[in-house]
Amino acid sequence: MAPKKKTPATSNKAARNEPKKQTKPVSKSSKRKAVEEEIEGSDNEDFGNVAIDMGSSDEEEEENHDEEGEDEETQAFPEISLSDDDEDDEDFEADSEELDDEDEEDDEEDFDDEEMEEGDLLEEDVDEELERELEREQLEDESDEEDDGFKIPPPYRQHYDKEKLPEIEANYESDSSTEETENTIGNVPLEWYKDLPHIGYDVDGKKILKPATADELDKFLATMEDPDSWKTVKSDKEGKDIVLNDEELDIIQRLQRGIIPDSTYNPYEPTVEWFTSKTETMPLSARPEPKRRFIPSKWEARKVMKIVRAIRQGRIIPRKPKDEKPRFYNLWGDDDTPREDHIMHVAAPKMKLPEHDESYNPPAEYLPDENEIKQWNEMDEEDRPKNYVPKKYNSLRHVPAYDRFMQERFQRCLDLYLAPRVRKNRLNIDPESLVPKLPSPKDLRPFPTHQSIAYEGHTARIRALSIHPSGLYALSGSDDNTCRLWEVLTGRCLMMWKFDAVIHAIAWCPNPDVWLFGISVGHGEVHLISPPKLCSAEQAMTTDQFTKAGFAATTTDDSNAKQTVSWMKPSEVDEERYGYKVRIQHTQVVKQITWHRKGDYIATVSPDAKNLAVLIHQITKHQTQSPFKRLKGLVQKVAFHPIKPIFFVATQIYVRIYDLMQQQLIKTLQTSVKWVSSIDIHPGGDNVIIGSYDKKVCWFDLDLSSRPYKSLRYHTKAVRQVSFHKRYPLFASSSDDGTIQIFYGMVYNDLLQNPLIVPVKILRGHDVKDGLGVLNIEFHPTQPWIFSTGSDGSFRLWT
Repeated sequence: MAPKKKTPATSNKAARNEPKKQTKPVSKSSKRKAVEEEIEGSDNEDFGNVAIDMGSSDEEEEENHDEEGEDEETQAFPEISLSDDDEDDEDFEADSEELDDEDEEDDEEDFDDEEMEEGDLLEEDVDEELERELEREQLEDESDEEDDGFKIPPPYRQHYDKEKLPEIEANYESDSSTEETENTIGNVPLEWYKDLPHIGYDVDGKKILKPATADELDKFLATMEDPDSWKTVKSDKEGKDIVLNDEELDIIQRLQRGIIPDSTYNPYEPTVEWFTSKTETMPLSARPEPKRRFIPSKWEARKVMKIVRAIRQGRIIPRKPKDEKPRFYNLWGDDDTPREDHIMHVAAPKMKLPEHDESYNPPAEYLPDENEIKQWNEMDEEDRPKNYVPKKYNSLRHVPAYDRFMQERFQRCLDLYLAPRVRKNRLNIDPESLVPKLPSPKDLRPFPTHQSIAYEGHTARIRALSIHPSGLYALSGSDDNTCRLWEVLTGRCLMMWKFDAVIHAIAWCPNPDVWLFGISVGHGEVHLISPPKLCSAEQAMTTDQFTKAGFAATTTDDSNAKQTVSWMKPSEVDEERYGYKVRIQHTQVVKQITWHRKGDYIATVSPDAKNLAVLIHQITKHQTQSPFKRLKGLVQKVAFHPIKPIFFVATQIYVRIYDLMQQQLIKTLQTSVKWVSSIDIHPGGDNVIIGSYDKKVCWFDLDLSSRPYKSLRYHTKAVRQVSFHKRYPLFASSSDDGTIQIFYGMVYNDLLQNPLIVPVKILRGHDVKDGLGVLNIEFHPTQPWIFSTGSDGSFRLWT
């Protein structure tokens, strides 16, 4: 498009501004203004809010020339087709031609007026010219203000909502909480520092001293001199005076007048109809009406029938008359109960009725003497049986007002308000009926009931005990550094081994073809010993091959175990005289030895050896393996499952069950005890018992749960050992209280029936020495007998 000259819009603006430069306005320009407003109004009606800018930078330059007084010809409004109707185009062209004619006439008049002004200026003085320039500048300033629509605000009532606020950016700088104040003491109550010379501490920990406070005279002088003193407030947090700005003063004035503080808020805004109230004649969608709109709802019918049934049964009473509450209540009567009895409502207890000694004229026997009055005065108020002293008056009018009336009323109110009243339904239940019906111990025999044999010979506490699988021989290890082999039936000591250190554990090999036992002595020594001259030649040969076949093997598979455990061959003299076969040297003290049921593997526990606490040794190959790279907790005991390839590891508070074939954790038993001391597995393999140092014996049913099925607390001190019988439904526990508890524990083949546990006997006989009682127990393999060793150095058989 070729650049056009001035449009009517620009000529209008020039024409509006020109007469304001003259001292006398021309009447014709005011008429032209009215005509322009009508034309603008008509244009707005036709086109709505259509902003048309057909000009260019050339036009802006021409406008500037026009304001300087240069007259240029006006051009017609460009023809724009806003619709396809030819009639609208013709009307538009006609209007624009009329406007062009009017603008040309006005421009000629303005040009004549300017020539006249220039002629007059030549005749006037320089002073008048300066005054006229000043007036012209003032008029220009006023005209600019009118064009912009800006008015100078009244003082302190500025509508600051007109100002465009800066946009909030969602970053850390926009958060007002990060604005720093000069006083960096934090959000601390300043009354804490009322009596101190400082008001807090800065980031470096240095004291922030209080700002100097002026006296009253200085404050008065400051109010007289400072013009902003009337709008100055003191901030305690920052410790300085803050001058309020116009916005804050406006908010304060609004609050004082009781109106809305925000000046931008309009409480009378017109309603915005979000949802129209006019009904649509045409549907918004042509979707057909669903069938459910035309058939009665079965759910509503069901709901109605439910209400009808309730009305028939009397649960819902339609138009039920309201219960009229009485206007007045009898304060002193007990008969009327205006309130409905609530299940949790408990009536307040009645006050105690007065006795004879509370009379104003009591009999002589109720009156106290001087000694009783003196004793009553010396007692504490809480210990006194009565809070008054009976007195005698001649007549009722001589009786004074009760001096403790207010205190007693107050205490009564406190009792009613603070004392909780709870309704307790007492049940008349026989306590014996709550005790479960257990079978009589006479019906559960056989079980050990009394001491039969005492095996004498040890002089110190006996820690270790083991019975041969045949039940004919028993081994005991003591703190007197000796191990003795006993004949069970006669009590005769068949053999004795003398060592240099304390014996910690003994275990016979469960394989009946092998005549061998393992013993832990001192600091990590484990000896495999075959007692000479007490077995058949065939057993001796089998044992010899069983223990010495491993020396022919070259090296062990596990290099770590090889470094920590060494297999050594004893001397021929020791072998012939004492029966030593193999010596396994560990790094730490071995506290437990347990054999696998087949007799080829032996597991040792050294709690202080950390990751090597549990080691499994294979006797025939002289190999040692550490099954755990990292152990959780301090290992106390281990046990092999009697049937399956499963390994039990008891730590202080957990029992973890591992599958040796798949090498993974199967289950963790939550013992709910503080420190596990011992563990044993039922011969069936589905039940486990553990003893603990906090006096508990816990029975676990592995098919039932990982929590104890029963927790038995019959001992008064720490439980040292627990043991199952291999054939009979018996188990026992020994404790530091010097007793052995015998239990009947029947496990049924029916999985739906829970085990039956009945305590049947308490065996007493061991003496408690140095706080220790019965240290070890073990059942006879075939008979219902039990062996026990104690801290008193005795080894006993109970039958």
